[in-house]
Amino acid sequence: MDYYNVAIVGATGAVGKELLEILIERQFPIKSIRLLGTAANKGREVKFKHEILYTEEACEGAFEDVDIAFFCVDAEISKSLSPLAIREGAVVIDNSSAFRMDDNVPLIVPEVNPQNLKNHTGLIANPNCSTIQMLVPLKPIHDKYNIKRIVVSTYQSVSGTGKNAIDELNEQARDYVNEKEIKHSVYPYQILFNALPHIDTFLDTGYTKEEMKMVNETHKILDEKIEITATTVRIPVFRGHSESVNIETELPFNIEEIKKLLEDFSGVIVLDKPEEKLYPMPLFSKNTSDVFVGRIRRDFTVENGLNMWIVADNLRKGAALNAVQIAESLIEQDLV
Repeated sequence: MDYYNVAIVGATGAVGKELLEILIERQFPIKSIRLLGTAANKGREVKFKHEILYTEEACEGAFEDVDIAFFCVDAEISKSLSPLAIREGAVVIDNSSAFRMDDNVPLIVPEVNPQNLKNHTGLIANPNCSTIQMLVPLKPIHDKYNIKRIVVSTYQSVSGTGKNAIDELNEQARDYVNEKEIKHSVYPYQILFNALPHIDTFLDTGYTKEEMKMVNETHKILDEKIEITATTVRIPVFRGHSESVNIETELPFNIEEIKKLLEDFSGVIVLDKPEEKLYPMPLFSKNTSDVFVGRIRRDFTVENGLNMWIVADNLRKGAALNAVQIAESLIEQDLV
């Protein structure tokens, strides 16, 4: 087996920490690992296996001899540092939104479109978390029945915003219990006991950027002919995104066939026994690698309509795990 020199930009963030754990879990073939970040974060301690590593500044020369660089930082940092990493010889797998809709950059969910990796020129984009978990179970359905239309409503956890949002929800819960004033700064309103139909900024169309990410990324990854509309909502859950997905297919289907397709598809677990109160929930998905699907039932209001409920750990499959799976697919296809 070949071993690879790996770098992680943003190893001290929520996704970066998750990625480090997944590399260990999946026994990724690492020859050496380098943790990179801003000058302000230089020298921070990070535990990896039985070692203590120290973060270095991501500057000229930092990516020399690096084979694969995982970027777990915001779009502006990715835009700034990715060209340097590629110039110094690394293949970049970027978790930000910076390059997702660039025609020259493959946007990859390994269970859905790994064949598109062969077109990479040193940079691969990781899709939005809510798009990833929706497309994994929709892939086998689309392949067999041809999806015409998708209507999706998301119920997204605060960890999708980052550590500050997690801290704020914790603080609001403590303040509520202690009968103190509930304050907010991360979101425009308190998130505790609330649901905010507002993720990212609003566009002139009335949709948010998050909603349009799901539309545009689905077209790029799965099929540009699918009609899709999305509503994205932030809820007071720490970890794990949920989605109500309604689809319409061109070909008729049998519900049991749909369930069998999903049960046989890699990365999907069907939890669909409502009579036993068994269905996907964020509580079940935490620290897991699969996408959970349940409440699978026919939509009788349209021909060939189907409803389902999809849940996944947004920090794992929605970000870090998908990035590692992209790297594994690159290695498998000899594209590093």
